[in-house]
Amino acid sequence: MALPIHNVELRPQGKLLIKGGKCVNEDRAFEADVYIEGGVIKEVGQNLTASSECKVIDATGKLILPGGIDTHTHMQLPFMGTFAIDDFYHGTKAAIAGGTTMIIDFVLDQRGVSPLQAYDKWRAWADEKVCCDYAFHVGITWWSEEVAKDMEVLVKEKGINSFKVFQAYKDVFMLDDGEILEVFKKTKELSAIAQVHAENGHVIDQKSQQMIDLGITGPEGHAMCRPEEVEGEATYRAIVLANQARCPLYVVHVMSKTAANFVADAKKKGHVVFGEPTAASLGTDGTSYFHSCWKEAAAHVTSPPLRPDPSTPGCLMNLLANGDLQTTSSDNCTFTTTQKALGKDDFRKIPNGVNGVEDRMSVIWEKGVQSGKMDACRFVAVTSSTAAKIFNIYPKKGHIGVGSDADLVVWDPEATRTISAKTHNHACDFNIFEGMEVHGVPVVVVSGGRVVKDEEGLHLTQGSGQFVPTPPNAPYVYGRVALRDQALAPQKVDREAYDGPVIELATKVEEVTVCESAPPSVANDGIIHRPPTRGGGRNMQESSFSFSGDQFDDSKQRNSSRVSNPPGGKSQGLW
Repeated sequence: MALPIHNVELRPQGKLLIKGGKCVNEDRAFEADVYIEGGVIKEVGQNLTASSECKVIDATGKLILPGGIDTHTHMQLPFMGTFAIDDFYHGTKAAIAGGTTMIIDFVLDQRGVSPLQAYDKWRAWADEKVCCDYAFHVGITWWSEEVAKDMEVLVKEKGINSFKVFQAYKDVFMLDDGEILEVFKKTKELSAIAQVHAENGHVIDQKSQQMIDLGITGPEGHAMCRPEEVEGEATYRAIVLANQARCPLYVVHVMSKTAANFVADAKKKGHVVFGEPTAASLGTDGTSYFHSCWKEAAAHVTSPPLRPDPSTPGCLMNLLANGDLQTTSSDNCTFTTTQKALGKDDFRKIPNGVNGVEDRMSVIWEKGVQSGKMDACRFVAVTSSTAAKIFNIYPKKGHIGVGSDADLVVWDPEATRTISAKTHNHACDFNIFEGMEVHGVPVVVVSGGRVVKDEEGLHLTQGSGQFVPTPPNAPYVYGRVALRDQALAPQKVDREAYDGPVIELATKVEEVTVCESAPPSVANDGIIHRPPTRGGGRNMQESSFSFSGDQFDDSKQRNSSRVSNPPGGKSQGLW
């Protein structure tokens, strides 16, 4: 049954004491009470006492976790002719229901629109609706000097420290390699973080048309025109470009083993690169694209696609648990069945996106902790703390400690629930995790010092969330970049100048006019002369030998003789 929702006036940030639980940070778990006042953690310790006006929450036998940080959402995104159905209200409501107390969404407008103007538009959409705190990444969908100037203002004045480029969505969001390199260079100059959607847009464009030509119009075509190697190649190429710009790189929605391995290998080589799998890529696979039910198949259409290889989720979870991948997101971008039906006759027109912001925490607990692949501390790292460090809001977020924001979750690791579209808090009518039973349930959620979820349901106030600036030059990202740049800087070789002879070219290069199609010329001496080479030298294919014209023995009488046995032997009986 869905939780009751109480839309209430903004509750005051009163005094709150969470008692009897085990606090879990990324580095350690410890028994402690947590005292909150004015939206901030004031004290962490054992046997804390509460005043008469302090609300007490009993967390005995449960865990106290930092609220989740979802690093990648698209609320009410205008996309493929429609808008994502989860707006900033429904999306953050679902986030809170699942234990996430902060999202980082994307400002993502059309080519030609000023990133600064797009930022103002997205802020206006979000500020009046969000139920939890939020921040923004900004997508760079075209390149010019004006865009570069906007990036500088966004970092220095608007609280943005991350910029995303696309190698896919040709003629919509996609940049070419030269433009991507310029974005990376500017991002590095601003001490910000580059992000990339890694798929080869040219290959996808051609293969998707090939599918249509073959009569493949259903959702399976989406998966077949975006094979795993297309994501892998683009991931490797983005890593190379970022490394050449000496810019930290964050690869969003890692969906395949190939892409994940490229990220892991780059980290082993010392590159500053981070990988972000999603709840979808960790919790399910792409076999549903081949389901006989169109609705079922279309509901899973997202980009990059889920992989049909059923071993992919487990492999990605192993890499996440071991530190080869660093954060987790939902890439929440939801559409109803009727919206997805825009592509009922052409998979290229199916709006891309799936749910996940509500179920991310529980899916990762089930597939990661409950399976024995990671402990509770690593769970905190991949669902909040590492994200807070990368985007430079730690320990304000992602940490239980004095002075940190009071964004907390009382988590019952033994409780279970069954995920279903009938009970979720999204505005969409389908859930890709339908029927999955998961351990780990948020029983109480505190956001900004206010109880926004408890046994009575959700206590929400539209517009109560705050925009959280993400400053540049995050120590977790840039702490080693300066010394790394110094170590890898090109070094001039000091040597004595060469003072020996230098050849003289027959014709100065700047005086040579090269014409690729220029025909050979015939001089008075009867010799055919070819044009000089690009370097101005003689064309070594020039020759005085020719079959044309008179030959020296044309005037002599030739004796004739009959050959009975030509070279190779006499022919007998074959003709």
